[in-house]
Amino acid sequence: MIALAGCSTSANDGSMPGMNHSSATTSTMQATVADGGHNAADTMFAQMMTPHHVQAVEMSDLMLAKTGLDPKITALATQIKAAQGPEIEKMNDWLTGWSEPTAMAGSMGMNGMMTATDMDKLKAAQGTEASKLFLTQMIAHHEGAVEMAKSEVTGGKDADAVALAKSIIASQETEIKDMKDLLATL
Repeated sequence: MIALAGCSTSANDGSMPGMNHSSATTSTMQATVADGGHNAADTMFAQMMTPHHVQAVEMSDLMLAKTGLDPKITALATQIKAAQGPEIEKMNDWLTGWSEPTAMAGSMGMNGMMTATDMDKLKAAQGTEASKLFLTQMIAHHEGAVEMAKSEVTGGKDADAVALAKSIIASQETEIKDMKDLLATL
């Protein structure tokens, strides 16, 4: 990663003719140099995937608060929370560095998102019923995330964002298979 050490705003700073450094802020220049540029697909990916991940962490927290669950369910919820928490921070850092809002304007539906009713059902469920519901909901949730990540891979510009999208695809497709296998045993 390249970092910009400083930026002069003097018109006579010996820089290339035609370069007006006074119109660009240092932080914007740092973000552009550091990330090689981003595009609207990168912004949308980070703005949409962040609340998607937040909900997966919330779903996992609901399961981790329950007792008497199959240890495989508890392990899965722990794994999802451990993976997605840091990714949320990373995407918010990118958005801030890109001088983009961390939340999307308006409301855009995202595949795989649970409704408030779905979350209430998960919260109220216990035992095997909770495990089945969690797995069914999380499979749909992951499928939505994979779809968003594939859009980023094909349309994104920022190398780090595209790399994260590829990682999400690989890890969540594996988890989807594991969750389907686990669901079949309950």
